[in-house]
Amino acid sequence: MHTTLQRTATTLTLITGLSLSGSALATDKNDTLRMVVPPWPGVTVKSEIFSQLIEPLGYTTEKQQLSSTVGYSTLESGDSDVFLAGWLPAQQESYDATMESGTIVDLGNNVTGARMGFSVPGYVADAGITSAEQLADPEVAKRFKRSVYSIESGSTVTDMLNDAIDADIYSLGDWEGKPSSTPGMLSEVEGATQEERWIIFYGWTPHWMVPEYNTRILDDPEGVYGDDNGKSDVKTIVTQRYADANPNLRRLLDQFVLSADEQSEFIRDYSHEDGELATVAHDWLADNPERVATFLDGVTTRNGEDAVAAVKDSL
Repeated sequence: MHTTLQRTATTLTLITGLSLSGSALATDKNDTLRMVVPPWPGVTVKSEIFSQLIEPLGYTTEKQQLSSTVGYSTLESGDSDVFLAGWLPAQQESYDATMESGTIVDLGNNVTGARMGFSVPGYVADAGITSAEQLADPEVAKRFKRSVYSIESGSTVTDMLNDAIDADIYSLGDWEGKPSSTPGMLSEVEGATQEERWIIFYGWTPHWMVPEYNTRILDDPEGVYGDDNGKSDVKTIVTQRYADANPNLRRLLDQFVLSADEQSEFIRDYSHEDGELATVAHDWLADNPERVATFLDGVTTRNGEDAVAAVKDSL
């Protein structure tokens, strides 16, 4: 009898141990992450950084070069897993429709401090121009030659500017909007900064224009470029199916958050300085071990080992 009880106890211990061991060694279901990557410098580099971050953890990535509109469709259909550039309110319609389908999860912002609006080079801000309300001052208007530079005609933000001129917001009624391509607009900014001439233009962050021209976005109390001084959200969007099946990588996706200034810097390295994509991403990871450790807090490799050590060894 005693022997039988011992055997039963031993068997239960083994079963319990196997159960616990199985739980401890449970891995994410998927070893491949399919990423929607539109051809924008910020999300291109950010997605490469994330890709290099998870490879030593035992995952691979598949980058799908799709527009944001198509990307929302492939997330909904299950043909993609994650999108690191859910810009709101710019993509509000696509975002809302996909959220209503119940197929995606919003993990929150992966960029803090994203904004857009009336912008000036740093030396203009240092001269005291900090708010769009000051554009109503005749002397200020004269310094800017009553011109605001913008991006492509027909773009949402250029329409916003034209509406403000038509409505005489900030006394812009006699100003001229000067739409161009983004490179064309920034060429005007480049020329002005070389001579330290006053110029006002449509700017946004994250973008390489921020570190390059010490760009300052003006306060916009009338909300010409959106509520809350043109604040934007940049969301991490993952499919519900993937999030449920891969809790380890979901945690990492949730903790992968950059500042607008950080993203602006690596956008400059890649887009403005023509850096090699893989090198720019590798160097950012290698130069920011404390940020990497924050991303990996509570995360393991796919087989349950130390994630920080794995990434460190890979770099």
